[in-house]
Amino acid sequence: MTAHSVEVAESWRFRVSPTGKVLGAEVLDLDLRAIDDRDLAGILRAWRDHLVLLFRGQSLTDDELVAFSKRFGELDWPPIQENGRRFVEGHPEVYVVSNVVENGVPIGSLGAGEATWHTDMSYLQEPPKASVLYALEVPPTGGSTHFINMYRVYESLPAKLKRRIRGLTLKHDATYNSGGYVRQGLTALDDPTKSSGTYHPLVCTHPETNRRLLYLGRRRNAYIHGFSLADSESLLGELWSHATREEWTWRNEWRVGDLVLWDNRCTMHRRDAFDANSRRVMHRTQIKDEIRPTA
Repeated sequence: MTAHSVEVAESWRFRVSPTGKVLGAEVLDLDLRAIDDRDLAGILRAWRDHLVLLFRGQSLTDDELVAFSKRFGELDWPPIQENGRRFVEGHPEVYVVSNVVENGVPIGSLGAGEATWHTDMSYLQEPPKASVLYALEVPPTGGSTHFINMYRVYESLPAKLKRRIRGLTLKHDATYNSGGYVRQGLTALDDPTKSSGTYHPLVCTHPETNRRLLYLGRRRNAYIHGFSLADSESLLGELWSHATREEWTWRNEWRVGDLVLWDNRCTMHRRDAFDANSRRVMHRTQIKDEIRPTA
C-alpha cells in the first residue's frame, strides 16, 4: 500500500494510513479483539473520512468477529444464498462467501467468478449501513475487491446531468446476486420493468455526513421509475460509465487476516474472478442502518 501520509490523533492508540486514492485507509497497530470506547471513536472518525478501512493481521474467532461488528450497531441477518441459507453453525449473523465445496455442497456463496459492482442488499427497503468482511483463506492470485467513492462520483457529475437526475427513483433488482446467481425463491427475469426489487432515490444525502451521493446499487435489471425502458437504459448507461471510472476506485489485494469495514451507503464494490481450484473463504457481517439516507 502506498500512503501519502499517516494520520495520528493524540488520543488514538493506532495510526491511519490513507491509500492515496479517493477512498480507503489502513488502520495500523490495532488488535480488534481488544478495542475500547476510545479506539471505537477513532475508528468511527477514520471510517467517516475514508469510507473503507482495512485492518491487516487480525486473528478473530467468529464470536470476536460478531462482537467487533456489533460495536457499530445491530446486525442484519445475511441474505438467503443461491443454494439456500448458509451461515456458520451457531452464528446466524455470519454470511459465508466462498467457492469451496465440501461433500458436494457449497459451504458459501458467490463461487469463484467475478462479482459485479454492487451495494450490499440494496434491493431491501432498509439495506445495511455497513459490511464487514474477514479473510480466512485467500487464493494466491485474483479475488481482489474494488471499491468506489460514490460521493466523488456524484460531485463530479456535469451540472446538466445532476439536474436531470434530481428527484428520480431507481429500482434495485432482487432477482440476481452480484455473482449472477438467481436468489433463493425467485425466478429468473430480465425485464427490469417487471423484476422484483425496491425503489430508492437515485441521489441520496448521507444521514451522518450530510454529503450527497449517487446511489446506484447494481446494474442488472435496474430501472428508473416512470421512464421508458429505452430511456432508463440510456441514462443508467451514462451514469454507470461515469461511476466506474478507475479514478474513483481503490482495490484491496487480500491477505489472510485482513478485515475490511466499508460504508455501504456511499460506496459500491466488486470482486475479481480467481482460479476455481483455489480456496477462498470469507466471513461477512452486516450492520443495520438506524437512519436511512434521504433524497
